[in-house]
Amino acid sequence: MANLQSTESAYINWLRRRIPAHPRVLIGPGDDTAAVIVDGTRPLLITTDMLMEGSCFLLKEAGPRAVGRKALAVNLSDIAAMAGTPTAAVVSLGLPRTGGRELAEQLFEGIHELADEFRVPIVGGDTNTWSGQLVISITVIGESIGHRPVPRSGARAGDWIFVTGHLGGSILGKHLSFTPRLREATALHQQVTLRAMIDISDGLAKELHHLGQESGCGARLRSAAIPIADAARQLALTSGKPPLRHALGDGEDFELLFCVSPEDGERLLQNPVVPVFHIGEMTDAGFEIEIDGNHEPLEAWGYEHAMSE
Repeated sequence: MANLQSTESAYINWLRRRIPAHPRVLIGPGDDTAAVIVDGTRPLLITTDMLMEGSCFLLKEAGPRAVGRKALAVNLSDIAAMAGTPTAAVVSLGLPRTGGRELAEQLFEGIHELADEFRVPIVGGDTNTWSGQLVISITVIGESIGHRPVPRSGARAGDWIFVTGHLGGSILGKHLSFTPRLREATALHQQVTLRAMIDISDGLAKELHHLGQESGCGARLRSAAIPIADAARQLALTSGKPPLRHALGDGEDFELLFCVSPEDGERLLQNPVVPVFHIGEMTDAGFEIEIDGNHEPLEAWGYEHAMSE
């Protein structure tokens, strides 16, 4: 287990204490995207993600087209988590010196495939070569669908917790082929008031802890209500972990985890505009999961980037 003082989360918390507030910054570090006021109307959303060969993907196994597609998809997923719409993207590549041109072209084909699906123009970027492996970083700019983006910090005790799809076992393929839930976020935002939302990149349990901590709440999940993917059940046959543990902690599902009032929750269940699953409720404090009638502590299972001190 990574030292709690030498993780990405700890570094982000360190940064947040040192970055001063600014009148144009509606949402800064610590959420899925930043939100910046530019012209006094709808906030501008800005998000970026870097993928590194050997850490985030294995190029020989995935192939460059799939890597390019995923590099854009993870950013579009962040825009979806704020109930936003993407407007443009820039792409930066750190290419190996050997075979870099062909690699870059294949990466672009994967990026363009998804960009075309969601009508996101690629407007620039940067390209460099070096002696290391492939590094790809994409920044996406977007806009809020409504007057304000949906942050992680708006949940209240009593809110219902939902997810948009089945979870776990993403390493068997979904981590490369997932579709960002932009359409789902738009449909949900038009039907109900989304109080808090986050995309599941590092694991359901870990993201729920993030959302609860930012909102000053706890949460209680019902294990029987969590939609477990067939891939999680397949992975459990060899991993030694039960399917539920995979659904709670595998990560890279890129489904949306969100909270609404009980009234809006009933509306979603009675007239679902997209598939959703009601998996629990927000509470005053603490994180737990109900398994076979027993309430057990819910640890923040999921992926954490370790950083050496």
